[in-house]
Amino acid sequence: ADLEKKKYENKELESCGKIMKVLFLIHDLGHGGAEKVLVNLVNNMDHSKFDITVMVLFGGGVNEQFLSEEIRLIVCHKKPVPGNSHFMKLFAPEQLYRHYIKEHYDIIVSYLEGPSARIISGCDDPETRKIGWIHCTMATPQDTAIGFRSVQEAGKCYGKMDAMVFVSETARQIFLKSCPYSGRTFVLYNTNESNKILEKAAEKAELPEEGFHWCGVGKLCENKGYDRMIRIQKRLTDEGYNTHFYALGEGPQRNALEAMVKDLGCEESVTFLGYQTNPYKYVAKCDLFVCASHAEGFSTAATEALIVGTPVCTVEVSGMKEMLGSHNEYGIVTENDDEALYQGIKKLLDNPELLEHYRHQAALRGKDFRTEETVKAVEQMLLAL
Repeated sequence: ADLEKKKYENKELESCGKIMKVLFLIHDLGHGGAEKVLVNLVNNMDHSKFDITVMVLFGGGVNEQFLSEEIRLIVCHKKPVPGNSHFMKLFAPEQLYRHYIKEHYDIIVSYLEGPSARIISGCDDPETRKIGWIHCTMATPQDTAIGFRSVQEAGKCYGKMDAMVFVSETARQIFLKSCPYSGRTFVLYNTNESNKILEKAAEKAELPEEGFHWCGVGKLCENKGYDRMIRIQKRLTDEGYNTHFYALGEGPQRNALEAMVKDLGCEESVTFLGYQTNPYKYVAKCDLFVCASHAEGFSTAATEALIVGTPVCTVEVSGMKEMLGSHNEYGIVTENDDEALYQGIKKLLDNPELLEHYRHQAALRGKDFRTEETVKAVEQMLLAL
């Protein structure tokens, strides 16, 4: 909304003159959605205007390989250090900043909450603009304090930011209630490489022709609610529906989830596909994408499902009503509980015409998340600061 009010003209952007030196600091470039969209963003920014460095505290993440050659990557530690967040709290933000960041930048961005934001808040260079980028919902002051010594320190560190960016309006409103902030705020949607997604979605995926195929995409962790989807799959097959659930992702819960599938006796109708560099070919071939997360910022996986034209059914988490409409115009948003999600999926199973309607609506809404639009909005925000 702030950007629309300003209506910055292209000629104003071009008159900026010098190349802006920008640093994005993130914990790592692992499996997560924020890590993936950061790579998408920096790869597609105008490198004639922005000299971009991505700094990771811990190296080895799977998304490092996808960074463009034009992006400089700085790895602080070759691999994760156990208990690193607790160790970092022993040092003041100013000490951490001086230790990790040796150069001058026009803008430095903490692209995730917690430790990276704490480090960036330690910058005292008046010529450098500091940005905190929030990817999740922080419903309580204690949520904002994750990675900080205390709630008070979190408020102080975020208060030093020249601007805060949020991936959804919901995330912004919730954060401002938990952590008072008087600076400039922006809502900027995640960057997806839409053309590449559509190109990869056209590749062949080995899925059976018969039956109803649905999927979830994301890290196999408690927050993503894979256990909910497995229980729903078991319930559907017990009721006679010919359905199959595919889990695309890797994570710490995999062994527990596989054991759960075995205990429920639904090994034949649940498949773990693991981490895929091309999940889009599977999502595009599925009849439905489902998000069962307990919390989200603005779901990258759901956005990608829309881009490939796969209907979306999701529990209500941050950003979903912005994405799918407050009255389910582009997909189904249910209450955030198992029964409501089950009923939403079953409704689409029982109504093929409704499923086809949402397939058309998904493709229509997916056009709003084109790469060019989301990248341009970020560039305008950076130049405005």
